[in-house]
Parts: sequence; C-alpha cells; structure tokens
Amino acid sequence: MTLSTASVPIIDEATAAEYARQQREHELAEAVEHGSATPPPVSRRRTYAALLALALGGFGIGSTEFVAMGLLPDIARDLMPALYAADQEAAIGSSGWVITAYALGVVVGAPVIAALAGRVPRRGLLVGFAIAFTVATVLSALAPTLELVIVARFFSGLPHGAYFGIAAIVAATLMGPGKRGQGVALVLSGLTIATVIGVPVITAVGQAYGWRVAYLVVAALFAATVIAVRVLVPWQPGDPRSTVRSELEAFAKLQVWIALAIGSIGFGGFFAVYSYIAPMATEEAGLSGGAVPWILAATGVGMTVGNFFGGRIADSGAVRAIFLGFAGLILSLTIVGLFGSSPIGMISGAVLVGFTAATLSPIIQTRLMDVAGKAQTLAAALNHAALNIGNALGAFLGGLVIAAGWGYHTPAWVGLALAIGGVVLAVVSVQLERSRGLPS
Repeated sequence: MTLSTASVPIIDEATAAEYARQQREHELAEAVEHGSATPPPVSRRRTYAALLALALGGFGIGSTEFVAMGLLPDIARDLMPALYAADQEAAIGSSGWVITAYALGVVVGAPVIAALAGRVPRRGLLVGFAIAFTVATVLSALAPTLELVIVARFFSGLPHGAYFGIAAIVAATLMGPGKRGQGVALVLSGLTIATVIGVPVITAVGQAYGWRVAYLVVAALFAATVIAVRVLVPWQPGDPRSTVRSELEAFAKLQVWIALAIGSIGFGGFFAVYSYIAPMATEEAGLSGGAVPWILAATGVGMTVGNFFGGRIADSGAVRAIFLGFAGLILSLTIVGLFGSSPIGMISGAVLVGFTAATLSPIIQTRLMDVAGKAQTLAAALNHAALNIGNALGAFLGGLVIAAGWGYHTPAWVGLALAIGGVVLAVVSVQLERSRGLPS
C-alpha cells in the first residue's frame, strides 16, 4: 500500500517530510523489484560518474580475486619455502587454497549479507562493503603464515557477492527499464577490465616487489572506491518490505537451485584453468615468468569483450544464451587441453576461455533474477556465490591433479568435465519448465 502524507496524522513539517521520504522510498523500491525502475532525477553526467564509481569497486574486486592466480608460485615460495624446494608442484597446488578461501568467503557472504541488508539504503551498503574490502586486503598482505593468509582471504571474500548484487540493482535503476542485462554487464565491466589492466600490472608489481606489495596496491584501490561511491553514487533506498524470510524464499524454488548449480559447476571449468595459468604458461608452454602478465592481460581482453556480449544476448533470452556460452567454453577448454603445451595454443586458448566464460556471467545472473521472483537482491548476489563455488571447485580440483603429478595441462580436462556438467544441468532446467508448460 502506498504511503501518503494525507492518510496519516501530520504533526509538523519534519513528520510530513519523513512520510514523503518513505513514500518515495516505497515507490522506487517497488519499481526496482518489478524491473521497471526509471533513472533517478540526476544528470546524465552524474549517472555516468556513478556507474564509473561502481565499476571502480568491481575493478578492485577483480584485482583482489584474480591477482593470486599469477602470484601462486611467489606465494608458495615465500610461505612454504621448504616444501617449494622439495616439491614445487605440491607447494603450488597447496597454495591454491588462497584462491579457494576467497571463493568460499564469497559463497558464505553473498546470501547472508544480501538477506540481512535488503532494507538498508544502497549507497551506504556499498561504502561499507568497500571499507571491509580495504581492511581485509591489508590483513591479507600482512599475515605472516599461509594459514593466516587463507583466513584473511576468506574474510576478504565475504562482501564480494553482496557488493555486486547491490551495485547491479543500483546500475539498473540508473540506466532505466529494458536494460537489465546491460546494467549487470556494466557493473561487471570493472571486474573484467581489471583482468586486462589491474591483474597484469599488479602481478608484475608482485613479481618485482613481492606478493604482499601487490595486495597493498589492491587495498589502495578499495580505499579509492570508498571515496568514489560516497561522493558520486546518488542515494537510493533499500526495499522497505524486504525481510530475511522474503529474500530466503528464493531458496524454495527448484529453478533457483538449478541455476546456481549451472553457474557453480559450469563456471568451475574456467577457474580450473585460470587458477593455474602462471605455472601452465611457464612450466607447460615454456614461456618466461615475464610473459605471465601479458597472458593475463590477453585473457582479460577476452573476458571484457565476452562480458558485454553476454549482457546483450542475455536480454534476448537467457536460456538460449546459456547454451551458446557453454558451447564456446567447451570448445575453448578443449583447445587448451590439446594445444596448451605450445605458446600459441596456450595463449589463444586462454583468451578464448576468458571470452566464453565471461559471456556466461551476466547470462547466469539474468537467469537467476528471472527465476527468483521477488527476491531480486538475493538473486543478484547469488550469481557471485555460484561463480565462486565454481572458483573454489575449479581451483581445488585443478590443484589436485597438479599435486598428483599429472602435469600442468590437466586442469583443462577437469574444466571440460565441469563445463559439460553445466550443460547437462541447463538441459534439466529447460525440460522441467517445458514439463510445466512454461516458456523456456
């Protein structure tokens, strides 16, 4: 029911202003919930500035999430010197827990924070998330042992999914109706651009000055995000009707669970390769360590282009787009598995894997929002929980086959099996909808 200052007793001007604020908050929240939000009354310049601020947070998140992939040998050598000297593959495989811990933090934090914070004004939430990222990343840089680094990386991952979930809703509101997939892609663009610029540059810094310095650089990015979001993003209300129960009702929907599994298992195929791209390039393809930042940059270009492509095709039908994305991912993983021992095969395969995997990200998020009903805040955040389950799963399984001595190219075949699993789940989802007479 719409609140009105005429329907309640008005005591003074302050009370009237409060009722008016509640009415505006309710109307905007209702529009966002139903996907018909219109941009707030701000200038075009302010809108673009706000989107850039949101993308800056995504840039920092992409950097903190992916920089470890290029620095695993450095982390292993610093934190496990004895094991590294005795068995390099085992040490690097064990250091993959740094990646897994961050991903698990995302998985835990995304649904919990999204469910609890639905009523909180969104700009304040985003600022709080950026502060948490800053503190946790500094602790990651300062932790003296591998075990403490793993703990710090877990806490670093907690706000990840909630940040992207809230930022996606804010971006959709700023852009207006009919551009949901593109709004999601714009928020994710900071993450993918980080793979082009941030991750390679910070990886090079980490190789030259130590992996701890690399994480301090990332912390500085988050500190800048705190200021940018607070200054440039317009105030937006939370959903006044949001409750933990209403948000968690999404988990009662079978299609939500299937969509989460598609993202988790299917996207694990990407992370099985990307998590170990540094040793794959140097030990398998025979490239120098100095080539790793360039390979990461090339992969990031593929991810950036794929992200925007995925946002566009998601708006024309998320289910069909899922199958297109997975077909490309399966093909690219096969290329890495067959030809990854050569420099050309490894680099071209990595770029294709990045493109096809990033295509799936906005597609799966759109699919989740389609099937989640009213729990849009939770749905937007759950996409990143799903992708980071894939991160944890891919990094873990890829590390297992490397630690077993099967070679640095074998994670590509692990990834292929996971991607095929994603396709199987997508088929199950379509068949369930058709059996109920629903359009797929």
